[in-house]
Amino acid sequence: MSTPTDYLIDRRRLRRKLGWWRLAALIALGVAGLVAAVRLEGADSANKLTPHLAVLEIQGVITGDDDTVELIKKIGASNQAKALLLEIESPGGTTTGAERLYEELRRVAEKKPVVAVVGTVAASGAYIAALAADTIVARGNSLVGSIGVLFQYPNVSKLLNHWGVEVETIKSSPLKAAPNGFEPTSPAAREAVASLVADSYAWFKELVKQRRNLDDAELAKVSDGRVFTARQGVPLKLVDFIGGQREAVDWLVANKGVAKDLPVREWKKKSSLERLGLMGGAAGLARVAGLESVAELIEKTILLERSGELDGLLAIWQHSAAN
Repeated sequence: MSTPTDYLIDRRRLRRKLGWWRLAALIALGVAGLVAAVRLEGADSANKLTPHLAVLEIQGVITGDDDTVELIKKIGASNQAKALLLEIESPGGTTTGAERLYEELRRVAEKKPVVAVVGTVAASGAYIAALAADTIVARGNSLVGSIGVLFQYPNVSKLLNHWGVEVETIKSSPLKAAPNGFEPTSPAAREAVASLVADSYAWFKELVKQRRNLDDAELAKVSDGRVFTARQGVPLKLVDFIGGQREAVDWLVANKGVAKDLPVREWKKKSSLERLGLMGGAAGLARVAGLESVAELIEKTILLERSGELDGLLAIWQHSAAN
């Protein structure tokens, strides 16, 4: 009969074996994910080795992220991408992010035709991106415009006073870190922020005026912050014509000398393990294997990748609030 000591030794050996199997399973999952990513990337690259029309989707909140900018640069540098169809589905984002996209898209437009194809909405910062195109196409019920800039911050000073909480601040000058939301906004702080908004708004309006060939009276009609349907936008010169991808391709063929029947290829950001869902799967496998700390680390990594704060001035349409 085995002694308690022998029993404990056997248990430790069994745990070591299980630990190695768990680690091997995680490694195998990671290798499989990398192989899948390489294969996906390779298949995608093969499609871009022949002449085609490049499609780039601009979706969600615009931040001018590096991945999107790099993809725009690659499309511009590709000799096989004969034109760019910019498919926009976005309420806008940061003013700086939209400016960055606009500048990169204009560089592409210097080399090849660019057409913006609006889905449900291309407002504020997304409309800035659309302005980089040679022409703007939208469905009749698409929303465009929202020409304006905003700066928002929560002010909880009254709530803090109600609970008897005071946030003390020592700063070098009255306008440092103002407004901060912990105290009533001073007239000087409000004026300083208003000047930032006014400056960016003037830049936005001038961009619309130049790119859409508007006079002052026409600009005034569209620059009060509201959105318009594309049907309204055509006579206001915010949109060139009603349609979708098919009509955009027809326009390229008729007006830019693009060869008829070129295949349409979608250019996507490089696949990551998180986008393939493999990191989520790895977290689940780690939890099943009893590696709770590893699972939590993976999940935190996913959350950090998905999170992103919008700092600075915003050019974004918020349908739940007045614009």
